Amino acid sequence: MTESTRRAMMLGAGGTGLAALLSACASYGSPTSEVSVESPAPEEEASSDAPKKKKTAKKALADTADIPSGGGKVFEGQKIVVTQPTDGEFKAFTAICTHQGCTVASVSNGTINCPCHGSKFNIADGSVAAGPASDPLEEKQITVDGDKIRLA
Repeated sequence: MTESTRRAMMLGAGGTGLAALLSACASYGSPTSEVSVESPAPEEEASSDAPKKKKTAKKALADTADIPSGGGKVFEGQKIVVTQPTDGEFKAFTAICTHQGCTVASVSNGTINCPCHGSKFNIADGSVAAGPASDPLEEKQITVDGDKIRLA
Protein backbone atom coordinates (compact mmCIF):
# COMPACT_ATOMS: atom_id res chain seq x y z
CA MET A 1 0.00 0.00 0.00
CA THR A 2 1.39 3.34 -0.96
CA GLU A 3 1.50 6.39 1.29
CA SER A 4 -1.14 8.25 -0.77
CA THR A 5 -3.51 5.24 -0.65
CA ARG A 6 -3.09 5.04 3.15
CA ARG A 7 -3.89 8.79 3.49
CA ALA A 8 -6.96 8.44 1.31
CA MET A 9 -8.21 5.55 3.49
CA MET A 10 -7.61 7.49 6.70
CA LEU A 11 -9.35 10.57 5.35
CA GLY A 12 -12.25 8.46 4.15
CA ALA A 13 -12.62 6.77 7.54
CA GLY A 14 -12.28 10.10 9.36
CA GLY A 15 -14.87 11.67 7.11
CA THR A 16 -17.33 8.85 7.81
CA GLY A 17 -16.90 9.32 11.57
CA LEU A 18 -17.30 13.06 11.24
CA ALA A 19 -20.45 12.65 9.17
CA ALA A 20 -21.93 10.33 11.83
CA LEU A 21 -21.08 12.78 14.58
CA LEU A 22 -22.58 15.73 12.72
CA SER A 23 -25.80 13.90 11.96
CA ALA A 24 -26.14 12.94 15.63
CA CYS A 25 -25.63 16.56 16.67
CA ALA A 26 -28.14 17.81 14.12
CA SER A 27 -30.98 15.97 15.87
CA TYR A 28 -29.97 17.02 19.38
CA GLY A 29 -32.61 19.22 20.94
CA SER A 30 -35.19 18.50 18.24
CA PRO A 31 -38.30 16.94 19.74
CA THR A 32 -39.02 13.52 18.33
CA SER A 33 -42.35 13.00 20.12
CA GLU A 34 -44.78 14.91 22.26
CA VAL A 35 -45.27 14.14 25.91
CA SER A 36 -48.42 15.05 27.78
CA VAL A 37 -48.73 15.19 31.52
CA GLU A 38 -52.10 14.99 33.19
CA SER A 39 -52.84 16.97 36.34
CA PRO A 40 -53.84 14.93 39.35
CA ALA A 41 -57.53 14.87 40.13
CA PRO A 42 -58.65 17.48 42.68
CA GLU A 43 -59.38 14.79 45.27
CA GLU A 44 -55.78 13.53 44.94
CA GLU A 45 -54.36 17.01 45.51
CA ALA A 46 -56.38 17.69 48.64
CA SER A 47 -55.90 14.33 50.29
CA SER A 48 -56.53 14.65 54.02
CA ASP A 49 -53.87 12.09 54.94
CA ALA A 50 -51.13 13.99 53.11
CA PRO A 51 -48.40 15.09 55.53
CA LYS A 52 -48.72 18.71 56.55
CA LYS A 53 -45.64 20.91 56.35
CA LYS A 54 -44.77 22.79 59.50
CA LYS A 55 -43.42 26.30 59.41
CA THR A 56 -40.10 26.24 61.14
CA ALA A 57 -39.21 29.18 63.33
CA LYS A 58 -35.92 30.89 62.70
CA LYS A 59 -33.20 29.80 65.04
CA ALA A 60 -32.84 32.11 68.02
CA LEU A 61 -29.93 34.51 67.85
CA ALA A 62 -29.80 34.79 71.63
CA ASP A 63 -31.76 34.60 74.83
CA THR A 64 -32.81 37.93 76.28
CA ALA A 65 -30.74 37.06 79.36
CA ASP A 66 -27.60 36.98 77.16
CA ILE A 67 -27.89 40.73 76.45
CA PRO A 68 -27.00 42.90 79.47
CA SER A 69 -29.15 45.93 80.21
CA GLY A 70 -27.23 49.04 79.17
CA GLY A 71 -24.94 46.91 77.02
CA GLY A 72 -24.99 44.38 74.23
CA LYS A 73 -23.35 41.48 72.50
CA VAL A 74 -21.62 41.11 69.12
CA PHE A 75 -22.52 38.04 67.03
CA GLU A 76 -19.53 37.97 64.72
CA GLY A 77 -20.71 35.01 62.62
CA GLN A 78 -23.97 36.79 61.77
CA LYS A 79 -22.35 40.25 61.57
CA ILE A 80 -24.98 41.55 64.02
CA VAL A 81 -24.76 43.37 67.34
CA VAL A 82 -27.75 43.22 69.70
CA THR A 83 -28.13 45.81 72.44
CA GLN A 84 -30.47 46.44 75.37
CA PRO A 85 -30.36 50.22 75.91
CA THR A 86 -32.99 50.03 78.68
CA ASP A 87 -34.54 47.09 80.51
CA GLY A 88 -36.65 45.05 78.07
CA GLU A 89 -35.84 47.16 74.98
CA PHE A 90 -33.75 45.30 72.42
CA LYS A 91 -32.13 46.74 69.29
CA ALA A 92 -29.98 45.21 66.57
CA PHE A 93 -27.49 46.76 64.19
CA THR A 94 -25.03 45.60 61.58
CA ALA A 95 -21.68 44.76 63.17
CA ILE A 96 -19.82 46.28 60.21
CA CYS A 97 -18.26 49.64 61.03
CA THR A 98 -19.24 52.36 58.56
CA HIS A 99 -15.73 53.82 58.58
CA GLN A 100 -13.74 51.12 56.77
CA GLY A 101 -15.74 47.91 57.12
CA CYS A 102 -14.14 46.34 60.20
CA THR A 103 -16.30 44.19 62.46
CA VAL A 104 -17.11 45.88 65.75
CA ALA A 105 -15.67 43.97 68.69
CA SER A 106 -17.35 44.99 71.92
CA VAL A 107 -20.16 46.83 73.65
CA SER A 108 -19.33 48.81 76.78
CA ASN A 109 -20.18 52.07 78.52
CA GLY A 110 -23.22 52.61 76.27
CA THR A 111 -21.33 52.28 72.99
CA ILE A 112 -20.62 49.70 70.30
CA ASN A 113 -16.86 49.82 69.75
CA CYS A 114 -14.78 49.26 66.63
CA PRO A 115 -11.21 48.10 67.33
CA CYS A 116 -9.73 49.22 64.00
CA HIS A 117 -9.80 53.00 64.26
CA GLY A 118 -11.69 53.70 67.48
CA SER A 119 -15.16 54.52 66.15
CA LYS A 120 -17.97 54.27 68.72
CA PHE A 121 -21.72 54.00 68.14
CA ASN A 122 -24.64 54.57 70.53
CA ILE A 123 -26.36 51.38 71.67
CA ALA A 124 -29.82 52.98 71.48
CA ASP A 125 -29.86 54.02 67.82
CA GLY A 126 -26.50 53.13 66.22
CA SER A 127 -25.59 56.80 65.75
CA VAL A 128 -21.94 57.85 65.81
CA ALA A 129 -20.71 58.65 69.33
CA ALA A 130 -17.06 59.08 68.31
CA GLY A 131 -15.31 59.08 64.91
CA PRO A 132 -13.63 58.61 62.57
CA ALA A 133 -16.89 56.98 61.32
CA SER A 134 -19.36 59.58 60.11
CA ASP A 135 -22.37 57.34 59.33
CA PRO A 136 -24.50 55.37 61.84
CA LEU A 137 -24.69 51.58 61.96
CA GLU A 138 -27.57 50.19 59.92
CA GLU A 139 -30.43 48.99 62.13
CA LYS A 140 -31.51 45.36 61.67
CA GLN A 141 -34.97 44.00 62.42
CA ILE A 142 -35.34 41.52 65.25
CA THR A 143 -38.25 39.95 67.07
CA VAL A 144 -38.41 39.13 70.75
CA ASP A 145 -40.65 36.16 71.47
CA GLY A 146 -40.71 35.26 75.14
CA ASP A 147 -37.05 35.02 76.08
CA LYS A 148 -35.76 34.44 72.50
CA ILE A 149 -34.32 37.05 70.16
CA ARG A 150 -34.51 36.24 66.44
CA LEU A 151 -33.65 38.09 63.26
CA ALA A 152 -36.91 39.17 61.61
